[in-house]
Amino acid sequence: MNCPACGNILQEKTVADVVVDVCQGGCGGIWFDNFEIQKFDEPHESAGEALLDIEQDESIVIDHTKRLKCPSCDDIVMMRHFFSVKKKVEVDECPGCAGFWLDAGELNKIRSLFNTEEERHKAAEEYFSEVFGGELAAMEAEDKAKLNKLLKISNMFRFICPSYYIPGKQDWGAF
Repeated sequence: MNCPACGNILQEKTVADVVVDVCQGGCGGIWFDNFEIQKFDEPHESAGEALLDIEQDESIVIDHTKRLKCPSCDDIVMMRHFFSVKKKVEVDECPGCAGFWLDAGELNKIRSLFNTEEERHKAAEEYFSEVFGGELAAMEAEDKAKLNKLLKISNMFRFICPSYYIPGKQDWGAF
């Protein structure tokens, strides 16, 4: 497998029973297959420390504006997006195999963003509340208005139709 950033051959490295591909002696990037990054992205996961200092060639300059092709899939261009709601680290993810490419130093930045998964979820909830809070509140108010209208209609039917005709309100009959 070739490095998507500099073209060097990626070398397999086994860390905590997980085999990742690193660009040793090249740009210093790391390829994580599907769900492998979750085993190394938090500071308390000591296995990730072995991947923080990948040997790299300082003379290799990476063009971060260039779209990268997945090293695992044929002819699939990876999507670039922020790794978390803090928007500090941009990563490349393959839409085909869900693998992640991290440039040199990005794993260290990711590990410093949040201490635990709970902190990550809390930050995401705060961000979504900040971005969509007003819209969600308006939708909730609209839903409550619809619910109140439906409750009024159901109360009207209570006088027209006694409860023994309402499905689930009696122990007998065809309902």
